[in-house]
Amino acid sequence: MSLPLSSRRVRNETSRDGLTEGGARRVQRPAPLREAVYDAIVELIVNDTLREGQHLVENELAEYLGVSRQPVREALQRLQTDGWVDLRPAQGAFVHSPTEEEADQLLGVRSVLETYSARLAAERATPADVNRLWELQQDGLNALTADDVEGLVAANAALHAGVRALAGNSVLAEHIGLVERRWRWYYHLIAQPRGHDAWSEHAELIKAIAANDAALASDIMSRHTERTRQQYLEQRLAKS
Repeated sequence: MSLPLSSRRVRNETSRDGLTEGGARRVQRPAPLREAVYDAIVELIVNDTLREGQHLVENELAEYLGVSRQPVREALQRLQTDGWVDLRPAQGAFVHSPTEEEADQLLGVRSVLETYSARLAAERATPADVNRLWELQQDGLNALTADDVEGLVAANAALHAGVRALAGNSVLAEHIGLVERRWRWYYHLIAQPRGHDAWSEHAELIKAIAANDAALASDIMSRHTERTRQQYLEQRLAKS
């Protein structure tokens, strides 16, 4: 006996939603090209290849990335939604320039999350974990000695990521991940002026984590991220 039309429709809709056993075995298609283009453009912004306020020309980006203009156009639309790009009528696309308010809000949230991650890391860290943090610290000192801005940005991100990994809290890591990419972008402005102070504070943080002193690690990270926030705002004001 054939199923009533309504039943067949429900079964078909269930299959399309991937709720059947057969649907669960389907091979996932690769992400659309526009996703790869989106990520590529974000990284060009984050690493300062594309500067704040810079005009983005579709055909130039397409040629640079080796794609057609269509995925670039689609990516730019999403980049505007996510706050990386400004689309101006009759003018085109421009790299977004963060306002003082949005930067302050993001850095405030980052401070809360990083402070909690430092507390958890100190509670869980093993000697091997601490040794890894010292290795990441040395990478930062090497970049500082070499006056390597890109190296400083990468090393700073790696050390903070190392602390978050020790925290062992996937929800915390997910939320920090939402702000970390944009923070790497901001950090270019202060990587050098923050330099020696930042890495001295990192060393104090690692010592607190090594001692499994959660309260001290939390306090050091709180002060560290607050000083970073203040210096960013001061540098931004001086630049404007």
